[in-house]
Amino acid sequence: MIPVKIKLLPGAIMPDYKTSGSAGADLCALVDRDIIINPGETVLVPTGLFIEIPEGYEAQIRPRSGLALNHGITLLNSPGTIDADYRGELKIITTNLGREPFVVQNGMRIAQIVFNKIYRGHFIATAELQETERNHGGFGHSGVK
Repeated sequence: MIPVKIKLLPGAIMPDYKTSGSAGADLCALVDRDIIINPGETVLVPTGLFIEIPEGYEAQIRPRSGLALNHGITLLNSPGTIDADYRGELKIITTNLGREPFVVQNGMRIAQIVFNKIYRGHFIATAELQETERNHGGFGHSGVK
């Protein structure tokens, strides 16, 4: 575990791990009225949460699988990265890929947050890269069977 300081606006709900094996803690919407997300629409859903992550870590904001499967609700930039030096409110970039309007209500579990250790790259300019069996193959180069 890592220590994560959290500031909550009035009415905000503390992130919560629903089971002992959960990797992600649920994030809940903090809205003063329902938000309707029409098919094909993207909205920012506020959470009322502000966090302080230790240096060397990041938080990732990820979709909830049940919302994705049952309603076509996902997060546009998934996973969204929250850097250790960010202190603004966590807002969830929520997209409706489903066929029906989706209603976000106050207190609804809308996303999940996962913490990871980060490693920064030390970039070294070079004229050549080592060749591999795959080399330049990408975007389905190995087929589906």
